[in-house]
Amino acid sequence: MPELPEVETVRQGLAKWVTGRRIEAVAVLHPRAIRRHLPGDVHFAAVLAGRTITDVARRGKYLWLPLDSGDAIIGHLGMSGQLLMQPPEAPDETHLRVRFEFADDGPELRFVDQRTFGGLSVSEGGAELPDEIAHIARDPIDPLFDDELFVTAMRRKHTEVKRAILDQTLISGVGNIYADEALWRAQLHGTRPTDALTKPQVRRLLADIRDVLGAAIVAGGTSFDALYVNVNGESGYFDRSLDAYGREGQPCHRCGTAIRREQFMNRSSFSCPRCQPRPRKPLR
Repeated sequence: MPELPEVETVRQGLAKWVTGRRIEAVAVLHPRAIRRHLPGDVHFAAVLAGRTITDVARRGKYLWLPLDSGDAIIGHLGMSGQLLMQPPEAPDETHLRVRFEFADDGPELRFVDQRTFGGLSVSEGGAELPDEIAHIARDPIDPLFDDELFVTAMRRKHTEVKRAILDQTLISGVGNIYADEALWRAQLHGTRPTDALTKPQVRRLLADIRDVLGAAIVAGGTSFDALYVNVNGESGYFDRSLDAYGREGQPCHRCGTAIRREQFMNRSSFSCPRCQPRPRKPLR
């Protein structure tokens, strides 16, 4: 699933292409793509026609497009969602779900989603911050993110450190890939108890989370297949810079020990046995 760097890359691209443009018409080609918009596809299209997109914003892994009406379009990419800018004459994509046409007859915005786990909806009065995503914490790239509040909250939790940084109500935007990369940089095993971490350890981990997310944004995110692309259909290339994730059996870039793979919440965790030793007293 796309994480913060991938969604931020899409946000930056959308901001260049759609800010200030008036929506002429919306075509919903698959109802599942707007299943979170409870009034249905006819209402979705009607409420957006004639509205101007004033910005493109992000909270964690969610996008929202504020409108001149005070409402907002909320978007979540899910496992395979893509927001693409295409010339009106371009052939329809196989998994095209929603099409936005603009009054200037310029490039269309198309929501393409093979697995239909993502979706779009309209949030009434949500231009500033949609109520639907207000519970999600700020991410560490947000200039209003409170470092010391995060340090305190992390150390008060009685859980494992990897579970904590995946908790979107504590810190948003971090998923499995970047959690493993940040923990490798901080030399912490994912099962370390959060309440056993010192303040300097949490601050270092936060700095490493910021560093890895920032580097991934510069690289356009991480693409392991064709399902994640930016608005121009291009893949990210941060997978070339990974130090832990997906590198089972390969030498650690720091000490040369073979990277290990462990089961974690129906997924996989990757770490260095030497640089990231398991805690002596695992959390019960």
